[in-house]
Amino acid sequence: MASVMEGRNVLVTGARNKWSIAWNAAVSLHREGARLAFSVYGEREEASVAKLLADAGISAPIIRCDAGDESQINELVGQLDKVFDGQLHGLLHSMAMANKDELGGEYVATSHEGFILAQDVSVYTLVALTRACRPLLKPVGGSVVTLTYLGSERVAPNYNVMGVAKAALEASVRYLAADLGPEGIRVNAVSAGPIKTLAASAISDFDNMIKHVASRAPLQRAVTAEEVGDAVMFLMSPWATAITGEVLHVDGGYNVMAS
Repeated sequence: MASVMEGRNVLVTGARNKWSIAWNAAVSLHREGARLAFSVYGEREEASVAKLLADAGISAPIIRCDAGDESQINELVGQLDKVFDGQLHGLLHSMAMANKDELGGEYVATSHEGFILAQDVSVYTLVALTRACRPLLKPVGGSVVTLTYLGSERVAPNYNVMGVAKAALEASVRYLAADLGPEGIRVNAVSAGPIKTLAASAISDFDNMIKHVASRAPLQRAVTAEEVGDAVMFLMSPWATAITGEVLHVDGGYNVMAS
């Protein structure tokens, strides 16, 4: 019996180390038969992903791309076109950035520069990558998945400018889903519970956030990166062909609680 992602090609962005959600999604996708390619920012990230792949026994091309540079995105898509013979079944967008000193204290203190940085890296890269990958996604009715957090819907202590960026990201998911739905391309987001990743380490008092969510969630525990990775795989699979424009919460049910 074939695995659910057998014969499907997926681009993974934002994998950094074994704790990152993007890497765990890649493991889930590979386990289910997907053929992978990785986009990384620079030399350091390329070396990290190469080690992860070697340790996991996975063979996949690694392509450098600064997603803030349209020419580099176009070059990335050109290489994917060759690697995947013009067919891209999945795009995982896992990019976010904010100035560390603005992930604490008051949101009202956010600088203009910091606001633009968070929006450009965390939101516009989804739009730019989806637009560029559209010709490869269209022939197969591909799936785009991005990563978000509940701080987009509620005030999360110290999340600040990233919460606002994630709200814009989720709105972008809906607008992209509306634009691309007629071509069979689906766009969704996974809203993960707090997980100790490299990016999360920049948020002040993050350990207490994890403990609070675990104590209040109906499942009475924190979620794992592996669980979130499986949810990403599901949204890219044939099991989710009627789902688009959605934000899927994978947080042990915490999002349904009053506080």
